[in-house]
Amino acid sequence: MRKNDSTEAPERFQYLQSLVTEFQDTDSEEAKEQVLANLANFAYDPKNMGYLQELQVPDLFLDMLAEENQNFVEFGMGGLCNLSMDPECRDVILQSGGISLVTNCLSNGREETVLSTITTLMNLATPTTRSKISEPGILQCMLRFSLAESPRLRNLAAVFLQDCCSEEQVRQAQQQMQGLQTAIGIPLPKK
Repeated sequence: MRKNDSTEAPERFQYLQSLVTEFQDTDSEEAKEQVLANLANFAYDPKNMGYLQELQVPDLFLDMLAEENQNFVEFGMGGLCNLSMDPECRDVILQSGGISLVTNCLSNGREETVLSTITTLMNLATPTTRSKISEPGILQCMLRFSLAESPRLRNLAAVFLQDCCSEEQVRQAQQQMQGLQTAIGIPLPKK
């Protein structure tokens, strides 16, 4: 028999809180990776957004972007990608300086992390943030990704350029890149 949402809510919050506590208390990197992966998955469900905000999970995910452990970065970015679909969570991420932290992950060597990064940037695009998200360096990066062998990366970069930038911005970025392909310095991610 399925519980109704009102009795499920306290259990859901307590479970999420136990995950955050486990992440904070454990010294095991493997356990932390598993908790981050679980939290990122829970961030996909709109029922969890308020609880995750209350538990400051968006800040936890943002903190993971600066870690050396690439699994932490990947799961943190995946969680932000899921959270950024919610307008309130998007605002929390933006207020925490999320655009620059997320943008730094465009140079990550893992394709999954880069795909989540591009999607997160698209989710963070608002009339107020669009100019920062469509800066020339980001556009040049997306143009480079649009030439990648990976169809997922190539297609997502093309969607970014279409949805987050004007044709004029793309044209200017293309002109700036002519003859500078090797000077961009952002390696294409590996699968």
